Amino acid sequence: MTRRNMAHVVRAPEEIVIYFSLPIMFVLVFGYVFGSGMAIPGGGNYREYLLPGVFVMTMLYGLGATATGIAVDVSRGVVDRFRSIDMARSALLVGRSGADLLRAVLEMATLIVCGLLVGWQWRNGVLDALAAVGLVLLLRFALTWVGIYFGLIVPNPDTVAVIVFPVAFPLTALSNVFVSPELMPDWLGAISSWNPLSATVAAIRELFGNPGTGGDSWVAQNPLLLAILWPVLLIAIFAPLAVRRYQRLSR
Repeated sequence: MTRRNMAHVVRAPEEIVIYFSLPIMFVLVFGYVFGSGMAIPGGGNYREYLLPGVFVMTMLYGLGATATGIAVDVSRGVVDRFRSIDMARSALLVGRSGADLLRAVLEMATLIVCGLLVGWQWRNGVLDALAAVGLVLLLRFALTWVGIYFGLIVPNPDTVAVIVFPVAFPLTALSNVFVSPELMPDWLGAISSWNPLSATVAAIRELFGNPGTGGDSWVAQNPLLLAILWPVLLIAIFAPLAVRRYQRLSR
């Protein structure tokens, strides 16, 4: 199942090009056009502040591809055909999550290269950088199960965007991806600080040695802990929901 899903990626490279156009556009627009007017608490290069947020944002919008892939399989009867052959019932969901994780690795490699080309860099050594990438992939794995659940509950693939975009856009806007919570009104800054995306972004900024880290609140002082707890919580909620929904499809 993992090989099958990866084959779809290879056979449709135009989807990868379109998929990467959004984060690259954000880097160019916010990094070069608006970057000179953006303030970072403590100072620093705005593009170095922005790139970790773009890494995480790309992982978030990847759940749309996950949900669409699952919804297409269900609508075309592929799931029913797989159930008729001798294979583990868990293979479809586990294979999908494995393929999405491999795809996320390729996406991260591409984004890191793009980041280096625009002046971003990590400053705390290779081990910390690998730990940061691991946190991003952990979040992507958690979001994969969210996407699988969405793909199983939608009536048809065309409605995936109707669900995913209204969820993904506010999560991105109300986070520390583009602006530090310290520069927001207090109530909005609190929401941004507790955003699951903000936890991972703050943690990888700290590990990469990029600007924008720090703060006096408990959330700001414990980004690494929250960057682990939030994905684990999402997996604990959405993986059982996805499995239960998948089991009901045959009833």
